[in-house]
Amino acid sequence: MSRVIEPRVNPLLSVHNLAKSYSTSRGDVRIVRDISFSINRGSIVGLVGESGCGKTTVGKCLLRLTEPSGGRAVFDGTDVFGLSHKEMQAYRKRMQIIFQDPYSSLNPSMRITDILKEAISLEKGTARKLYGARVKELLEQVGLPAEYGSRYPNEFSGGQRQRIGIARALAMRPEFIVADEPVAALDVSIQAQILNLILDLQAEFNLTILFISHDLSVVEYLCDEIIVMYLGHIVEMGPTKAIYEDPQHPYTRALLSASPQPSVGERKERIAIKGEIPSPDSPPSGCVFRTRCPHATVECAELIPPLRRVGHQHVAACIHIQAGEGDSC
Repeated sequence: MSRVIEPRVNPLLSVHNLAKSYSTSRGDVRIVRDISFSINRGSIVGLVGESGCGKTTVGKCLLRLTEPSGGRAVFDGTDVFGLSHKEMQAYRKRMQIIFQDPYSSLNPSMRITDILKEAISLEKGTARKLYGARVKELLEQVGLPAEYGSRYPNEFSGGQRQRIGIARALAMRPEFIVADEPVAALDVSIQAQILNLILDLQAEFNLTILFISHDLSVVEYLCDEIIVMYLGHIVEMGPTKAIYEDPQHPYTRALLSASPQPSVGERKERIAIKGEIPSPDSPPSGCVFRTRCPHATVECAELIPPLRRVGHQHVAACIHIQAGEGDSC
């Protein structure tokens, strides 16, 4: 499933040279390294990669739950990285998050009604006397009966808790949502229900979503475009169909070869990735993927590959890729 990608004449979010470093006893560790991308209004963009690649840090930086070390994030014409904490409050209503763990993301001492009312009160567009009706509306929107509002989080299953987390994200009527691996902690049988719910809500409210995941099959089903990250760098991005039908970067091809096969037909050859992902405090020189790449050459240790156009709105960072439709991005 993939919608037509419109040209980025007026993207809702444009990210320019986003960087994030942490200070340690051994010096600064760069988790995200000057990445840039944009997200069209009303689209779902998948951000994928192995654990530790920096994808969750990207999502948190965009919402300033984690403060970025550099770069710009232009949301609807405003650089949210340049806002004061007070100014950022107004934008938090428009930019929300669905957390990965539905068990730890809800206050266990609060009833669901109170959790949702707390979020509704921050929106300030709903009169207090209408809070109850708004809670009922939110629960129904995520497929839960209104009477569940009187219960506590420990009375729900993981899938039901994630529905409540989604309802809380919707309470302030946001335009943009970061969904941080929202189905990773759920049983496979429940994952499809939550994914379909996200798709339905995205269509109903024209939401723009950054969907963070390590599951390529989930991203293929849900997303219009894909950004592939490795060790803080973007190594490939483009429309979902292009990424899945013609992956260009060796890392992307390896990830796709490892994804589960839905049919018993022709099997893809498994591409094994050697070794472990390097530590971000001592990344390889040149191409950060070269120490695990089956096609690495001497030049890969000397040159940092830029993102190069390989197709329509499709770019990849590898010096061995034949560029097309223009020069480096």
